[in-house]
Amino acid sequence: MDSISIDLQGSEISSIEVQGGRLCLHFSRAYLIKRMTGSNERTRWWQAGDLVIDGAEVRSPIPSGPFVCQGGDIDENIYTYRDMIPIPLASRGHARCALRFEGVPDPFIVEGTGVKLEMYETPKYIEHLR
Repeated sequence: MDSISIDLQGSEISSIEVQGGRLCLHFSRAYLIKRMTGSNERTRWWQAGDLVIDGAEVRSPIPSGPFVCQGGDIDENIYTYRDMIPIPLASRGHARCALRFEGVPDPFIVEGTGVKLEMYETPKYIEHLR
């Protein structure tokens, strides 16, 4: 089975918005790592997308973007994804996002009742990773 995930380190975020209890973290350039079944090689791509958290309760100040992500954790029920987000991602239940951004001293933390990842347009190829 092929696998795709967002590599949080270095991914570019243009904005974070909260409306009606829904938080939308907009990736202007999310870096994707793709691995094909049976291959040791990986490829790197970029694509725009949104990480959406429903029932959002923001636990820290919302920084104003744009900024570059240094990494962090995405919690989805019993799973914690460190420095990455699996694609696809859509889940109800406990959700938590704790990210670090370049130039922002404190982590950005939000909790909610559901999380999903919505990707847009076509991924653009960058390079092979050996």
